[in-house]
Amino acid sequence: MSIGLNRLPQVERSEIATTIRNAGVSGAGGAGFPTYAKWERLGEVDYLLVNQQESEPNYYMDRWLAREHADELASFFDALLESVLDVIVIGAKQKDRDRWLTDLEAATGGEVYTPDELPLDPDEESGVVFAYTEDRYEYGMESVILRLVADVVMGKDLPMDHGWIVQNTETLYNIYRAIEHGETVTHKHLHVGGDVPRHRFLSAPIGTPATALLKAAGLSPPETGEDQRLLDGGPGWCFEIEVPPEQFGLRKRTNCLLVADEAVAEKNIRGEERVDIREPYDWDADHETEPTATLSPTYVRIPLITNPAFEGVVERSRPIVEPGDRVDQGEMIATPAGNDIGNTHHASVPGKVTHVTETHIQIQSEHPQRESTETDQLIYWTWCIECGTYVVMPDVSGDVTPKNYVCGDCR
Repeated sequence: MSIGLNRLPQVERSEIATTIRNAGVSGAGGAGFPTYAKWERLGEVDYLLVNQQESEPNYYMDRWLAREHADELASFFDALLESVLDVIVIGAKQKDRDRWLTDLEAATGGEVYTPDELPLDPDEESGVVFAYTEDRYEYGMESVILRLVADVVMGKDLPMDHGWIVQNTETLYNIYRAIEHGETVTHKHLHVGGDVPRHRFLSAPIGTPATALLKAAGLSPPETGEDQRLLDGGPGWCFEIEVPPEQFGLRKRTNCLLVADEAVAEKNIRGEERVDIREPYDWDADHETEPTATLSPTYVRIPLITNPAFEGVVERSRPIVEPGDRVDQGEMIATPAGNDIGNTHHASVPGKVTHVTETHIQIQSEHPQRESTETDQLIYWTWCIECGTYVVMPDVSGDVTPKNYVCGDCR
């Protein structure tokens, strides 16, 4: 189910957030918070900041998306500006402009600001604006780029408290796909880097085990010894993976699977869990700068919460499948738990559900992947506007949508 860009100016803002939630969009980098929670506050904001900084030295996902999907992003920006936003600011590094951003500039016709012209005053702007910064790692942090670009000091506030939504480019592209095409989040762009024979830029189904990702980079798990650590994230911001590689499933927020020397990682621990390797460490190797393969793992382990660090604020999703069920790619397999902040999750491969636990759903993939036929039917879901409970889409008129359905218990 999709809204369509042509209908965006006519829909209620709550339907935008519902569509994002039903598509299972989470932050595609960093915290991985359920994205709909930001867009539920769309009525309080006037500005969108597209975080195109991509500060990690081995990241190219957002840059590649901005260049290769410039026309799609531009059409999405046009629809948002016509309906719900006053200004869209793209915050990118000046050094990336010529190689990665000129197509998007041309597609949007946006105003350009150089580093010495910042901060800008959004109240004096309209349409799309490109705000180019100097090359600094910290500029990729949400609070830092917002202060640098628009002189907004958040403190302990959220960007929405100051009239802004901040999204990185991959997350925003997933929102576009959900609104325009009704596509769910089943795959993730990521890098595999560090102490691996070959740096990779891949697309892989959510839940792909780390063993398959490492193998694609030329490293088998027995070759990762006690003198190495497996990390989730880039060298400047990552966290140790504390389970065996075969038990770690690719998360919606995982931008990089990083293999680092034990001694280097240990020396660069910040706080209790974060690893922050900012010293020179061969991060400028021969990087793939565009996706070179889409993996098809034999199984996926889809986590029921994208970032376990948020548990208590974000609730684990509730499985709606059981072992033995057959699912198609894109089919909903877990829904948010009641009215709490949570997300939907979808089968990232077609196959059979083999495990349903408190932490994940495992699906054994079909090989080769079967093409959909006219007889295949996905199960569609809606939610009650009164209590928030997810239910199978009632077999009534085609006018029933998440914005007007009320379940039997609430009538």
